[in-house]
Amino acid sequence: MPRSFVLRSALVGSLFLLHAAPSFANEPTDSGLIFEQTAQWQLPQKPLDMVQSVDGKYVFILTDRQSVLIYETTGQFKGSVPVDKGVTAIDTDARGENLLLINKDNNTFSSVAIDFVVDIEIGNSPVKGKPDAPVTIALFTDFECPYCKQLAPMLDQVFEHNRDKVKIVFKNMPLRFHQFADPAARAALAAGAQGKFWEMHDALFGAPQLSDEAIRNAATQLGLDMARFNQDLNSPAIREQINNDLIAAQDAGVTGTPTVFINGKRLKNRSLEGFQLLIDQELQAGGN
Repeated sequence: MPRSFVLRSALVGSLFLLHAAPSFANEPTDSGLIFEQTAQWQLPQKPLDMVQSVDGKYVFILTDRQSVLIYETTGQFKGSVPVDKGVTAIDTDARGENLLLINKDNNTFSSVAIDFVVDIEIGNSPVKGKPDAPVTIALFTDFECPYCKQLAPMLDQVFEHNRDKVKIVFKNMPLRFHQFADPAARAALAAGAQGKFWEMHDALFGAPQLSDEAIRNAATQLGLDMARFNQDLNSPAIREQINNDLIAAQDAGVTGTPTVFINGKRLKNRSLEGFQLLIDQELQAGGN
């Protein structure tokens, strides 16, 4: 059995119909319980077991034809994973990154890594590198996240080592429990309006501690037009851009920061070696 499996969701479509089953609608019981069957899926194979993903977005159905069918909860078919004969039970791990399989025939337990290649729109996001670089590193990050701060210098090393081959796309994902994450995100984009996004990016991650004063000092030290900066800081356009990044994060299944995608594939090994391995794989796949 393969130890990892990546599904390209763009290549698959809906293979079954989702329909209501009114026969169970709103039937009260003596205990006061009211239940209603809201959907029923016609499956192409006999189901043996099923589990839902941790984020509630996907349903994994083990069938009698040695495969796990994957559906969105909306009913769209996303692909299938082949499994060994004898697998009778499935589950997912706590993070939802692996399918867990029990095989009764050979008394084995297996873990299969699973993920989806996602399409992350660049839009008007800040980009470092050549626009036509064959490898795109999309980063969802938060300026007040300590792990994001640790990752920033590593990303600089990755970029310098692959300067002609990669571009970095910055996506703001300010977490609500970080007081200065949103102001810092808006400040970076406001500096970007004056051509100094990456300088502000470095200044914010380099600050010992974020505060309103630290953000203003960074803008002043960069020589920004402060009147324009303050105006842009609260502009609807910048707030909309951050909101669009948050929507993109949700669509990509991002639940925390930092999260990195390389050509749409989620990077799980956030080390220099992990970065380079996936970059080299993408370059090789693209013939570069």
